[in-house]
Amino acid sequence: MININSRTLLGGAVLAATLAFAGCQMMPMMRTFTATNTLAASQEVPANSSAGTGTVVTKLDKTTRMLNWTVTYSGLTGPVTAGHFHGPAAAGANAGVVVPFTGGLASPITGSKELTEAQIADLATGKWYVNLHTAAHPGGEIRGQINGL
Repeated sequence: MININSRTLLGGAVLAATLAFAGCQMMPMMRTFTATNTLAASQEVPANSSAGTGTVVTKLDKTTRMLNWTVTYSGLTGPVTAGHFHGPAAAGANAGVVVPFTGGLASPITGSKELTEAQIADLATGKWYVNLHTAAHPGGEIRGQINGL
């Protein structure tokens, strides 16, 4: 027969709690967030009838404040003449450019930018969107709100 007293149980509980806490302290804090969002003509303001579609994958490292993106698209009425992140604006509203895409605008469009804390706050609360412009739709042919960061 095993005789376990309360002092032994208490010691075991303290040891288990200490090890669990130490393990949590050693786990890295989540600092990189990734979101995938759809671009469509129906999200433009005002919406248009383009058959173009696209996707934007955004990765935000909150420690370094670096935003990385990859935008892929197809079916547009012509070449992309400009593309950028706009904000702050909720879905259904328009806003100014906050981060323009530089370099080639053929699919896929990739890039990165260090953001300010205020920009991160707007981006993380869904107040940024990607807009791709073409000659046929100079105000924007397809658009996608950034959600999920």
